[in-house]
Amino acid sequence: MEEAGDVVFRVSPEGQILFASHRAVQLIAAQAPLAGTALLQLLTEDDRPALQSALNDVLAGEPGRLFESRLKCAQCETPFELRLSCYANQQGLKELLVIGRNMEQQRATEERLRHMATHDALTELPNRLLLSDRIRMVIANARRSGQSFSVACIGLDGFKKVNDGLGHPIGDAVLRTAAARLRKTLRDSDTLARVGGDEFVAILPGTATEAQIKLVTGRLIATLQSPFEIDSHTIYVGASVGVAVYPQHAEEEGRLLALADVAMSRAKETGKARCVVYSQSEAEPPEHDISLEAAMFQAVREGEFLLFYQPIVDARTREIQGFETLMRWKHPTLGMVPPARFIPIAETNGLINLLGAWALKAACVQLKQFEEVAKRPLYISVNISPRQFRNDKFLDVLDDAIAFSGLQGEQLVLEITEGTLMVDPVHAESILSKMAERKARIAIDDFGTGYSSLAYLKRFPISVLKIDRTFIRDLPTSEKDAAICNAVLDLAKHLDLSVVAEGVETEDQLSYLQQRGCQYIQGYLTGKPMAANIAMAALRESMHLKIVQPDLRQVNK
Repeated sequence: MEEAGDVVFRVSPEGQILFASHRAVQLIAAQAPLAGTALLQLLTEDDRPALQSALNDVLAGEPGRLFESRLKCAQCETPFELRLSCYANQQGLKELLVIGRNMEQQRATEERLRHMATHDALTELPNRLLLSDRIRMVIANARRSGQSFSVACIGLDGFKKVNDGLGHPIGDAVLRTAAARLRKTLRDSDTLARVGGDEFVAILPGTATEAQIKLVTGRLIATLQSPFEIDSHTIYVGASVGVAVYPQHAEEEGRLLALADVAMSRAKETGKARCVVYSQSEAEPPEHDISLEAAMFQAVREGEFLLFYQPIVDARTREIQGFETLMRWKHPTLGMVPPARFIPIAETNGLINLLGAWALKAACVQLKQFEEVAKRPLYISVNISPRQFRNDKFLDVLDDAIAFSGLQGEQLVLEITEGTLMVDPVHAESILSKMAERKARIAIDDFGTGYSSLAYLKRFPISVLKIDRTFIRDLPTSEKDAAICNAVLDLAKHLDLSVVAEGVETEDQLSYLQQRGCQYIQGYLTGKPMAANIAMAALRESMHLKIVQPDLRQVNK
């Protein structure tokens, strides 16, 4: 009987203990013999009525019962699973047998597994699963009370350099310290979760006004600006914070988190170590990204992507000198899908590498046809996306396009944004130098809207500057835009760079730029983006005028 369970009791019909196993006595650490003691006295008060009812049921003839209770042991209350049964002793009288199994270790294991399922292993903060449950609870409370709250997405700035430079163990230590600092900064009523990598999310009940958000997020940013002392390393990282407010911005859990993440990305893009509260003016994540992405892969198979060409003309003669290649997507039901919708998706899922390689090769081949019509040399300008530029196969794609088309390298202009170059200047310098070895010319697209670091004009082999349309739109009346354009033109002149002014739409703009020495213009005034056949018609018309006009002049004489 001693080995039947962790505790074993024989109990009289009146509930008095007749026998207690040695292990039961040890566990309960009774000061006096247990025999004669009421079994109910060993249980917590809350569990006594239920056990008495179970004992009565068994005495009344019900088969053995399982009952969970807490026994009052030496220093604590221990959970037990008790099996109750009734039998007749040697005298034929009824007795109760109670066999108990200690559930403490099993309960601890279950609790540990529950904790692991809902908490981040590194920081012990709630994970996405628990965060989702907490935010739904706060939304429910907010709906009942009519009180707003905020969701803050917190991303560490410059954390990648820690992992890359010092290793992941140091990076993990930084994350644990950051989590502890953030938790200490927040209230007990707030929830802080780690949602992956170097990103955290805070749910801030009752924090909704501009002043409240500024106060809380200011503390969060400040606590992470202090140096981290990890294993003799002094490490500096900051934090960018994005905030979305319930119900002003969204009323649904996933949407609130998504908008807070959008705002955080905006904070990183606009200087880091700052807080941005979401506003409708921010670029929202496309609501149909997944379906649109699926449609994009289908579009590749069905050949729905097209190339349009916008003329780049001589500012003085208006003669077409080349074309910028622009990608378009003609969806069978959506119609023309704006590049602003599909290019970011292609950039994210890697499809841009396939589309970019196709566009580069097709544009080079198309230029040969343009030249056959124009009867003179032209050039083609092709945009290179950030992901294309960083792809280790890009130079192979470039070589293939040049070889396949038979183009001279000088006839190809590759347009790259300032931001693409400055993400990794060392890599950019290496790739640009190899592009220059192939005689391809490099243009800085949207010049003046990105990093605007003049150092790269000296460092990189750049041939062309394209003045962004935002500086052209208000010419010639805007003194500030005029000053910027004049500065760019003067800079290009001294550095022996060509300049293309984008977005030229009026004669006044053209006249102003031409008078100040801008060589090339591009815009609706001299030609909208057009299909290849229309571009060839424009070249034929120009060729026709060149031939016919002298004959007409001779007749008129």
